[in-house]
Amino acid sequence: MIKPTLFAGVAALLTACAAPPQKAEPPQGAVTGPTVQSSPLQPVRFSADGGAGEPKGWEPLVILRTKNPTNYKLVRENGHTVLHAKAVNASSGLISKVQMDPVAMPWLHWRWKIKSLIQGADNQLQAKEDSPVRIILGFDGDKDALPFKDQMMFETAKMLTGHEMPYATLMYIWENRLPVGTVIPSVRSSRVKMIVAASGPEGLGQWRDFHRNIVEDFQKAFGEQPGQLVGIGVLTDTDNTGETVEAWYGDIQLRDEPAS
Repeated sequence: MIKPTLFAGVAALLTACAAPPQKAEPPQGAVTGPTVQSSPLQPVRFSADGGAGEPKGWEPLVILRTKNPTNYKLVRENGHTVLHAKAVNASSGLISKVQMDPVAMPWLHWRWKIKSLIQGADNQLQAKEDSPVRIILGFDGDKDALPFKDQMMFETAKMLTGHEMPYATLMYIWENRLPVGTVIPSVRSSRVKMIVAASGPEGLGQWRDFHRNIVEDFQKAFGEQPGQLVGIGVLTDTDNTGETVEAWYGDIQLRDEPAS
């Protein structure tokens, strides 16, 4: 079992990081691909890329060099381009940069599909914290106002990775058992919170659409107003349970009103 050390906390922040790494030679096993200029207000649409392989405008989120990377590739399904993810005892993600005030466009819309649950996963336990799908949001804020422990963790993470961790990270996950809407604090960092967007076996193998008010969810999770949204990511991980899972992601977009 992984001990809850500072390094484990940094690893959690890396998992939660919603800002891409600085340009450098990618670590061994990193998911890399060509980069295009993305809108500062929106993540790059998967459906806008007519090709196969790695999505343009999304950059790799490598958790640790020692972890197997999740495989991500664009595929065609029912006439649409979507992102396919497969994790085999693996954990890595993809990040698209944004820079916007979430109050202006508080509604996050996305689609995802999973083939199966991760049977051994329990996101309340550090040793079993895996999810077949995650939407990751990174927010800016005043880190100097945080407790010393959190500030030290940010500094250590920056030293190890060369880039800043977000002030706060909010994740939407598919949980095995907990009710939809449950807020799960990370056991490793107070700056990472998970919200259950889907739960249990209902809807397996089907595309499911979601829309969430990220301002309200941030306030519920952290008890404060959100700062600037600086990145949106996806993460499919099975590194704690060692299981295999497949998932698909559709476009992720921000809007000023919920879907009709």
